[in-house]
Amino acid sequence: MDKMSALRRAKTWEISESEDETEVENKPTPQLKCQEKETTTIPSVTVSTDVKEEDANHDKTPPAPSAAKNKSRKTCALPLFPKPPAAPGTPSPSRKRRSKEEIELDRQKALERKEAREKVKAAKAQEKEEKKQEQQRRKEAAQHLKTLRPENCLKCLTVCIDPALLQQEGSDILLGTLASFEWKFSIESQQLSYSITWTRQLPENGDKIVEEEQVLLVIGWSDFLDLVPAVKRLDKVGDCTAKNSCLSPLLEFLNWDPKKVVTILVTDSPLEYTSSISEDSNEETLAFDLGMDQLEIEEVLVYLQLYKNVSLTFLDGWQGVTNQIVAMTKALSKRPYKLLTERSELPFCVDGSWASGARVERDGSGLEQVWTLQLQQLNRVSAVVAATVTAAYQSPQLLLQAYQKLESEEERKCLLAGLLIKSGGKERRIGPEISSRVYRCFTSQNPQLVLD
Repeated sequence: MDKMSALRRAKTWEISESEDETEVENKPTPQLKCQEKETTTIPSVTVSTDVKEEDANHDKTPPAPSAAKNKSRKTCALPLFPKPPAAPGTPSPSRKRRSKEEIELDRQKALERKEAREKVKAAKAQEKEEKKQEQQRRKEAAQHLKTLRPENCLKCLTVCIDPALLQQEGSDILLGTLASFEWKFSIESQQLSYSITWTRQLPENGDKIVEEEQVLLVIGWSDFLDLVPAVKRLDKVGDCTAKNSCLSPLLEFLNWDPKKVVTILVTDSPLEYTSSISEDSNEETLAFDLGMDQLEIEEVLVYLQLYKNVSLTFLDGWQGVTNQIVAMTKALSKRPYKLLTERSELPFCVDGSWASGARVERDGSGLEQVWTLQLQQLNRVSAVVAATVTAAYQSPQLLLQAYQKLESEEERKCLLAGLLIKSGGKERRIGPEISSRVYRCFTSQNPQLVLD
C-alpha cells in the first residue's frame, strides 16, 4: 500500500513508443530529465515497469492490451522541489564587472563632490561669521558715537578749580552755577596758581583720565598792570626780570607743557567788556594806568598771542568768569563729536584740486558761493541755512544795507528769523538765535565778542 500511495503521489509522464524518438529529442526541457532505464528513482519514490502487474494484483483489474509493450517505454519524472536560487554574491550574467580604474574614478568623483559640499558649507559659515562681526562692529560704532555726543561728554568732564580762587569774593557764583548744572567739579591745587583746568574720562580706554589743553588764568586788574610792563621788557631783552609778577609762573608753566592754551581772564576791569580796547575811553584808561600808549599795549597783546599762545579777556567780575567757564565747558563737550564728523579738509573749502575755496572768475561768477561758504563758518549754520540767507541777500553789502534800514536793534537781530528753510520736504524758519548771531558777526566792533 505504501508503494501504491507513492505511485499516486508521483507525477509521471509517459511517452508512447509510437512517437518519433527524434521528435522527443528535438524538444528538450531544462527541468525535464529523461533516462532510458527500466527503473527511475526519485527521492522516496521508485517507478518500475511492473507497475501494471502490481495494479492488477491489488485491484484485480485486467491489464491494458498494450501492457506488454510498455516495458520498454521511457519514463520521465519532474522534480518535486523547485530549483534552489543562486547564491548571493554570484554576479548576474547580464551585469558587467567594473574595472579597478572605473572604481577608482567613481571614488575620486565622490570625494570631489564631498569636498565641494564642504567648501560650500565652509563659505556659508564664513559669510555668517563675517556678517555677525560686521553687525558687532556697527553696534560698537553706534555705541561709541553715542558716547561722543555733547550731552554724554558733559558727564565725563570735570572742572578742576584751584583753591586760591575760592578765597576771592564772588567765587561762590561759580560753585552755585556748576552745582545747578549738575556738572562734576573738584577743588584741588593746580600747577599754575589761580587757574582752572578740565579733565576728561575716556570710557572706551578703561576710564582713563586725560587733561584738556585749555587753561583759564584768573587775575585782577592790578596783576594785569604788572603783567604788561614785564611782557614789554621780555620782548626787548628776551628774559623776564619781574619775578613778582604773574608772568614768571606763567612762562614756567608754558615751558613745562607748550601745548597748553592759556586764556587770561582779567576781573574787575575798568574797561567796558562789550567794547574794544582801541576805543578812546579804554585807550585813555590804559595809558593813564600803565604809562604806555595804545600802540605799545597792542604790541604786548600780539606778542602774547603769537609767541606764547596766550589771549586776554577783560571781565567785570565773577559772573563774567562763570560765564566763560560755562562756555568753555560746553565747547569741550562738543569737541570729540565735532572732530569725528568733520572732514579732514577745511569745512569751507569745496571739493576738488583747488584748495583756496570757491573760485571767482573775472566776470564775478563764484562770489555767491563764497558768500555762502562764509556764512557756513559760523557755528550751527548749515549749508541749507546759508543758502537760504544768500538767496534772500545775494551779497554781504545787501545784508548790511537791510540792517541799516531798520530802526531798532531788536528788529535788526530778528531780520533773518522769518526766512523759511526747505529741507527734506519739510519747512522751518531760521529762528531768532541764528539770526542774532549773524547780525552780531557782521556788525560788532568788539574782537573779543563771543558769538555763542
